[in-house]
Amino acid sequence: MDQEIYNKERSASLDLLLRFQRLLVSKLYPADCVGQLPNTYSPDLLGVGSLLKKYTALLCTHIGDILPVATSIACTSHRHFAEVSCVVDGDLTGILLPELVVSIVLLLSKNAGLMQEAGAIPLLAGLLEHLDRFNHLAPGKERDDNEDLAWPGIMGSFFTGQSCRNNEEVTLIRKADLENHNKDGGFWTVIDGKVYDIKDFQTQSLTGSSIL
Repeated sequence: MDQEIYNKERSASLDLLLRFQRLLVSKLYPADCVGQLPNTYSPDLLGVGSLLKKYTALLCTHIGDILPVATSIACTSHRHFAEVSCVVDGDLTGILLPELVVSIVLLLSKNAGLMQEAGAIPLLAGLLEHLDRFNHLAPGKERDDNEDLAWPGIMGSFFTGQSCRNNEEVTLIRKADLENHNKDGGFWTVIDGKVYDIKDFQTQSLTGSSIL
């Protein structure tokens, strides 16, 4: 918190919500509640858990209203998706939700019984379908689903204003192709998202194969 610099474009109300969210999480993260039985939690702790559930419900309701609209606009084109993503990133969806999910995972690992008693986790599960629909509109989603690694040089062109036609002219080398080629005695390497064949240079280099 001491090192955090708040975004000047972020509204004061959003900053206040973020601070409130962090306060709830910090109140539910005491070291002395580990291993307690559900019926031994203090009323104050259960009260904070109930407040977290209400807060999560309100946040999920807002995001549940926003994401379908964002998805309907983003599906128009890659440019629309990029613009909508910027808007969503500055909304509660992009600022509060990611930190809330991580915080709840940490709380769950700290004291699963307390989080089960609070009942906030099932509310987040209701957002999965909305998030999945929106994320499936991301350019290059098919490649991300099919490959362990999507080359930045290929993916980056979608977000720099280049058309998809230009990307079709680029030969896509999958991670498995590269590994198989190198196993067969080849020497391909990846630099800044582009694949280079340095087999000929290997025989001329004075540095040796290990450094290459």
